[in-house]
Amino acid sequence: MTEVPLLGGTANRGLVHRVGDTVRRPLRPTSAATHALLRHLEDVGFDGAPRVLGIDDAGREVLTYVPGDAVTVPLPDWGLTDDALRSTGELLRRFHDAVAGFDPAPHTWSHPTPAAFRGGGIAHNDPNLDNVVFRDGRAVALIDFDLAAPGSPVWDLATAARLWAPLRSPSDVHDSRRGRGLERLRILVDAYGLDDPGRALLVDALRDAHAWMVAIVRDGARDGVPGFAAYWTPDAERRAQRTDAWMERNTEAIRAALAR
Repeated sequence: MTEVPLLGGTANRGLVHRVGDTVRRPLRPTSAATHALLRHLEDVGFDGAPRVLGIDDAGREVLTYVPGDAVTVPLPDWGLTDDALRSTGELLRRFHDAVAGFDPAPHTWSHPTPAAFRGGGIAHNDPNLDNVVFRDGRAVALIDFDLAAPGSPVWDLATAARLWAPLRSPSDVHDSRRGRGLERLRILVDAYGLDDPGRALLVDALRDAHAWMVAIVRDGARDGVPGFAAYWTPDAERRAQRTDAWMERNTEAIRAALAR
C-alpha cells in the first residue's frame, strides 16, 4: 500500500507514514512502555489516543490512524481559537483521568520529569499543537506519545500552556494569539478544571517545563538527531532565552491570571 508521509513533529520528522488506516513509526528503546500505556487507554475506553496494532516487517510500530486534522504550520485560524483551546484543556483532563489507574513502575520511560512533578500519574509531555487531532474544530485525540513518562497533571498542563497560550515573548508570536498569552492561559486552565493547589504549582511548573524541553532539544541536536539538529539553531536558542526572560518578568502576572 502507498506510504504517505505525515507532517509535524521534530524528532521523527520524515519517518512517520500513513499506510491505509494505520500509522508506521520508528521503534524506540521506550516503545514497550508507550505500548503498555496505549493498551491501558484502550482497556479503560479512552477514545482519544491511537491503538497499538503490532510491529510491521520493517520493524516499525503499527498504530491506528486517528482521522482528523492537527494544527501544523502554517497554523490554521481554526486551531488558534479560544474554543479550540478549551477543547484541548478538556481533552487533557480526560486523558489524565484515564491514566490515573495505570502503573508505570514496571516500564522504562523516556526523559524523566523533574522529581517535584514526577508523581501523580502519566504525562503526555508533548501536547504540542501538532500532536492534538481535531475534528469539527474540537480536540479529540492526542498522538505521538514518545515522551510520555510518569508526571503530574500540573506538569502536563504547564507544557500545554506554554505552547498553546503561548507563554513567550510577544515578539515571538506572529498570529492572532499575540498579546493574549495570559488570557489564554486562564482559558486553558479553567477548561481543564484545575484546582487551587494545582494553580499554585503551575507557576513553577511553567518555567521548569520550558527548561526541560529546551534541554531535550539541545541535547538531541548535540547527539545528532536530525530533526532536533535542524531546529536548534542560534535563533532557536535566542528565542528560548527570550522565553525564560519573559517568564521571569511576568511571574506575578501569571500568578494573577491563574487566581480565582
